[in-house]
Amino acid sequence: MRATDNLLLRCLREPSLCERLSAVEWDLLIRQARAANLLAELNLRLQREGLIDSAPPPARPHLDAASKLVTRQRIAIRWEVECIRQALQGRSPQLAVLKGAAYLLRELPHAQSRIFTDVDILVPRAYIDEVESALLIAGWQPQELDAYNQRYYRRWMHEIPPLTHIRRGTSIDVHHAILPGTARLRVNTAALFEQLQPLAEFPGVSTLGDIDMLLHSATHLFHEGEFDNGLRDLFDLDAMLQLFGQRPGFWDELLPRAQQLGLVLPLFYALRYTERLLGRHWPITLMATMAAHGPGRLTLTLMDACYERALAPVHSSCNTIGVQAARLALYLRSHWLRMPPTLLALHLGRKAWMRLWGLDQPAEATPDDAKPR
Repeated sequence: MRATDNLLLRCLREPSLCERLSAVEWDLLIRQARAANLLAELNLRLQREGLIDSAPPPARPHLDAASKLVTRQRIAIRWEVECIRQALQGRSPQLAVLKGAAYLLRELPHAQSRIFTDVDILVPRAYIDEVESALLIAGWQPQELDAYNQRYYRRWMHEIPPLTHIRRGTSIDVHHAILPGTARLRVNTAALFEQLQPLAEFPGVSTLGDIDMLLHSATHLFHEGEFDNGLRDLFDLDAMLQLFGQRPGFWDELLPRAQQLGLVLPLFYALRYTERLLGRHWPITLMATMAAHGPGRLTLTLMDACYERALAPVHSSCNTIGVQAARLALYLRSHWLRMPPTLLALHLGRKAWMRLWGLDQPAEATPDDAKPR
């Protein structure tokens, strides 16, 4: 075992490796899995492979607790979505639940082990003010932000400031798009609302369609610069590609839909890194076609070097200089993709100035710090 070994990735790819781990390696595996929010996924894979008995007694309570947390989360999120539905009834013609909550409500297989902390919703921009007012009346309150960050959210971001319920302490992120309007990728947001999939259990609430759900997840992972849950999100993509790929016509529809939405590049990276890091093999004809939509050779070499390091548990055992450099480079890239140069210079300059003088108080989180996790 190396001090910088991504043991978690190897064991999730090949659970039988767990049978040969020492007590010290098991300790590292549990710590990496918890840091990556993949402890319940590790438990599930060991259960499915009949390998749970390979876990030493000290590791079992951690694995069991993670699975119980998912079960408790399933109950809590269903209630939270019902509260949101009631609060927004008649306020917006369309209401879509995104990411983790959507996986859970659609009962996708990987939701059995998916841990997340808030509910993300998408509504048409024309109704964002009415939706926000209704949520405020129902008990959700915004976190304290200074005037600059309030203006930044309202003018530039694709969401309003995060809201937290005053009694339950639950968080909700309200989006009117999946990327900021200043982003270099120009997303056809209107098209997202054309293929929503209603949830029978929650009248008036939908999720994105299968392909759109996959593309949104890919966009979130490969456009943002935070990697606390990067490896977990990569496994989300892998699970959806495997599941949706069983549906007739899925692989033929995937690229055309990405082109319609303007999300071809995130799809390229999703397919590439699920192959390179998770060992998948997607249809050869699709991969050959996607190669023409990717970046140039030099850029791709740099992206490989960055993502293959950055998509690791945020844990000291993986925190090498190379990993830190990769994450910094991708963090800067995310800002470059999100803003035009002038706005980017002003925004980063202000953040640096505030940090230099100790003026960035925790209560006044910036839009970067307040991203959905």
